[in-house]
Amino acid sequence: MTKKSRPHAGSKAFYPRKKARKETPSFRTFPKNLPKECKPLNFLGYKAGMTHILARDAHNKGVTFGQEVAVPATVIEVPALKIFGVRAYKKSGYGSNPITDIFAEKVDREIERKIHSFKKKGKKKKEKPAKYKTFSDLEKEKEKISDIKLLALTQPKQAGLPKKTPDICEIALSGTIDEKISFAKDRLGKELPVSDVFKELQFVDVRAVTKGKGTQGPVKRFGVKMHRPKAKKRRIVGSIGPWNPSTVMWQVARAGQMGYQNRTEYNKKILKISSSAEDIAEATPASGFKHYGNLKTSFVLLTGSIPGPAKRAVGLRLAVRAPSVEKHKLEGIDYIATSKKKSKVKIEVEAQKVKAEEEKKVEKKSVEDEIAAAVKGEKK
Repeated sequence: MTKKSRPHAGSKAFYPRKKARKETPSFRTFPKNLPKECKPLNFLGYKAGMTHILARDAHNKGVTFGQEVAVPATVIEVPALKIFGVRAYKKSGYGSNPITDIFAEKVDREIERKIHSFKKKGKKKKEKPAKYKTFSDLEKEKEKISDIKLLALTQPKQAGLPKKTPDICEIALSGTIDEKISFAKDRLGKELPVSDVFKELQFVDVRAVTKGKGTQGPVKRFGVKMHRPKAKKRRIVGSIGPWNPSTVMWQVARAGQMGYQNRTEYNKKILKISSSAEDIAEATPASGFKHYGNLKTSFVLLTGSIPGPAKRAVGLRLAVRAPSVEKHKLEGIDYIATSKKKSKVKIEVEAQKVKAEEEKKVEKKSVEDEIAAAVKGEKK
């Protein structure tokens, strides 16, 4: 007889619920419909806090078309990334493995706080200088290369964060291998601003490590219903499994780690990208963001909330799956709630669509008027 097999049923999307290996987010997948030109695909910033904006709804089929609506938004401070290296990959039986790394001639001292084994060039005459590979060595191994990524570090000092250790990430590129090599050669040792990666009104995916809440019971962790007050124990699961077979299934709610896990949220719209002093002052509250402080460099304003507490590193990527319906179709930003200035825009009571319909509306005649007009021989 054939052997019957039945795999387990149920979603394991968030399993295992354990701590994240690292706090700095990274991306493995990128959109298929990439731009033809060579361009960076992801970025790294720091979450400042939430606010809300007032803007006019431009969705002509919506109920609030033409009216001023409030939209929740998140502010992410994005100081320019410093490109300190280039990494080449080759394909293998288990995905892709790095071949070589090329580093810039001048590297910030802060990188030694993160990478303790970073090679230094020899200063003494007797000491042999450390061997660094160049782009000429990379072009010799061009046939083996499957992908090239930039090695970048953040500059938290520019953002005013009370930490010196930078966060290091890989920046993926679009285009052919030749285009990637030329782009990496041009940007090595330079800064990469967020304006070179994203544009306003674009959709992006956000990845970050959520707030850590430690070990929690099944009531808080999974929302299990509590037992009645007469029960011996109230905050437990009534039955965790059968006697035969004596096992505990993975679907049963159990106590364990809650929070501090990698989560990705899709299709967050970029409402604003700015680095001007006026916009920074307008987006910063009078007393600063809670647990963060004041904005000092360029920032990104996203719709909705994102995972993680303030000051946490947040990864931004071009949207992998574009939304079927365009969300938050707005006509500019009239007012940011955290600014000191008051809103100068008067909220319209009626939408433009309703006004247009009222102008075209024909006055209804009564039955008596129609009879009188028929007797006189007037046309309706």
